[in-house]
Amino acid sequence: MKKIKIIGLTGTNGAGKGEAAAFFRRHGYESYSLSDILREELNRRGLALTRDNLIKIGNELRQKYGADILARRTWPRIKSQAVIDSIRNPGEVAFFRRQAQFILLAIDAPVEIRFQRILNRGRAESVQTLAEFKAKEDQEKSTNPNHQQLQACLALADYLIINDGTLEEFYQKLARFL
Repeated sequence: MKKIKIIGLTGTNGAGKGEAAAFFRRHGYESYSLSDILREELNRRGLALTRDNLIKIGNELRQKYGADILARRTWPRIKSQAVIDSIRNPGEVAFFRRQAQFILLAIDAPVEIRFQRILNRGRAESVQTLAEFKAKEDQEKSTNPNHQQLQACLALADYLIINDGTLEEFYQKLARFL
């Protein structure tokens, strides 16, 4: 039986993972975000959908159920080739590599560009300054196996795209990746 083809997305906050997922959707991929599992959990608990709460609940679920819990809860939803956003733990990468034909794509950009992007998108990011943004990002670089391990995921990536230009230039890079 042929395995489902999955493109996993990892990368820093504001790098363009959401834009990449939208690009792949337009090219016939189903789209999922591991953060959707966290949003559902926050809604179930009646908690605000903030970045701080997403990080806290994700770490809590990993601690209680294992580092790959978000991947395991997402997997049954996948029916055909898919792009999966918000991969932030090596356990999630390992799970998908066992289940599917899996390619991990990392997306990054200079921190100043990413900070400006998150300010422009207007979500509940809980940061107002570049220094706060960098400090929050450091929380995502844990070495605790049950927390976000963004650096470890970046190191596991099969491909890296630096999104430091226009949206059109980013789309061209993604098209070359495909």
